[in-house]
Formats: sequence, structure tokens, C-alpha cells
Amino acid sequence: MPIYNKLVRDKIPEIIQAAGKGYRTRQLDDMEYIKELKIKLTEEMAEYQEAQTDGQAIEELADVLEIIHSLAVVHGSSMEEVESIRKKKADDRGGFQEKIFLIDVDDE
Repeated sequence: MPIYNKLVRDKIPEIIQAAGKGYRTRQLDDMEYIKELKIKLTEEMAEYQEAQTDGQAIEELADVLEIIHSLAVVHGSSMEEVESIRKKKADDRGGFQEKIFLIDVDDE
């Protein structure tokens, strides 16, 4: 019996049951949930970095975005607010489209 001990998407238990398999789950408290979302974010970012094709990369980015949606909610916000802050930062400081790589700054 494989042991996972990790946060999974809400419909995974239904999918497991539909496959005729048994499972055990428990509901996390708020602090555990935030901790597990952070772990899941790191896991999904690693999978994105390992992606070999554009399709795989987009699939992993969709997973990252789903986690960001959940994190926004647990931090008392929304994706609309996160997007508003992102837009303001892009307006004030720019985005990353110009591929600028800063080497150093002369402080003198």
C-alpha cells in the first residue's frame, strides 16, 4: 500500500474510490493547510523546472496557479487583489518581458 502523506486536489478521493480502491484521508487544520500548500507549491515549481516541453510547462504552471489561488484565500485575499498588486508592480517597476539580466551596479 503506497503511503503519500501529502495535500491532494479535492476530487482525488472520488477518483480513487471510482477505481475501486480504498483510501484514508484527514482534514488539515488551517496551519497545517498553509504549510502543506507551501510544500505543494515547491513540489509543483520543481516539476515546472523539470518540464521538457511547452505543454508540460503549461500543465505545471496551471498547477502552480491553482495553489496560488488557494494561498490567496488562506491569506484573506483573492486572485483579483493579487492581480491588482501584480499589475501595480508591473506598472511601477516593469515586468520581465525584456529579459534584462543585471550584472552589477556601480555604487560610487
